[in-house]
Amino acid sequence: MYVMQSAPGNRTVVNGCEIDYYGGTGYFGLQGQPELLKAACDAVKKYGICTATSRFGYGDNPVLLEVEERASAFFGKESALYLATGYLGNAILLQGLRDRYDIIFVDEASHHSVFDGAHTAKKPIVDFAHLDADDLGKKVREHLKPSQRPLLICDGVFPVSGEISPIPDYISVLENFDHALICVDDAHATGVIGEQGRGTYDYFGLNGNRLFASYTLSKALGGYGGIIPGDKPFIDELRKSSEIFHGASPVPTPAAAAASKGLEMIMRQPELRQRLWENVFYAKAGLRKLGFDIPDTPVPIICLHQEQMDLKKIQHKLFEKGIGVLYTAGGSYSSVPECGAIRIAIFSTHTKEQIDRLVDAVERSMNEVS
Repeated sequence: MYVMQSAPGNRTVVNGCEIDYYGGTGYFGLQGQPELLKAACDAVKKYGICTATSRFGYGDNPVLLEVEERASAFFGKESALYLATGYLGNAILLQGLRDRYDIIFVDEASHHSVFDGAHTAKKPIVDFAHLDADDLGKKVREHLKPSQRPLLICDGVFPVSGEISPIPDYISVLENFDHALICVDDAHATGVIGEQGRGTYDYFGLNGNRLFASYTLSKALGGYGGIIPGDKPFIDELRKSSEIFHGASPVPTPAAAAASKGLEMIMRQPELRQRLWENVFYAKAGLRKLGFDIPDTPVPIICLHQEQMDLKKIQHKLFEKGIGVLYTAGGSYSSVPECGAIRIAIFSTHTKEQIDRLVDAVERSMNEVS
């Protein structure tokens, strides 16, 4: 059992040991950043822990409204809906759109929140093979009746494999179907891919009124909660139609203040993203030399997997060497290879020396367990 005893960052205390940390999702190291901590402390002193009621009643405060204003600016949209947790974003999105589609098509390796959200919409659900646009086309032709409207939903970036969904290919498959919609759970893309850090659609240069997404402020941005950006009429409709938005308490005020400051920082400091990408490409190049097949993308998730290799033992060996990574067993989480995987998260705050230590430690650990 691993217990984190400091804020997550490039150096983190786990089980009493200070280690080079490559776990989690704090890709900019903002969770312990002084500006975010100050924003959280100032907010809790002024507004208390939370509003203690849903936003449908008296639950708004200036901090929550500021998050939505800054998220709208960051994503280049008219408005945004701030959610109690990013996990609920898919449910709110699919509930709000349910009058616009008849069948949901889901990448079979999608995150649990995607499937949970799809089930709340109470529409037929059809799985298609992971990242396979040809299989999507086959399933649409098999299951979609004349006059029915399809909705596709998937992760933008998959949480363990780090793969990017081929959204342009999906658009090509669905372009001949009237009113087809695409929704993306972009939790692991938020802030870290795309020219402006806006995620998967930004990465592919896509825009359109049939493309929707839910994002999170709980990972790269250092705060907490989910975000759905969009034009004002759509966001107003989500506010009215979402049972979750009406019934759930909002994000605690200090966490919301941290999220707002995180948004402000990444808009003010685009160099954070550039530094992250430099570290990602440097780390991937080093690990590729050890024989791993690693895609050459800016995604800050590296998935190491090989058949007949005791990956769990390698994780323990790495921890003994002062390196913290995550081992995930096959089938235990979305997008994990059958043989299991070691997931490595790269941060903008990692130094080249740390990354060199990581690569060296992985190589030595592989040799020790082979």
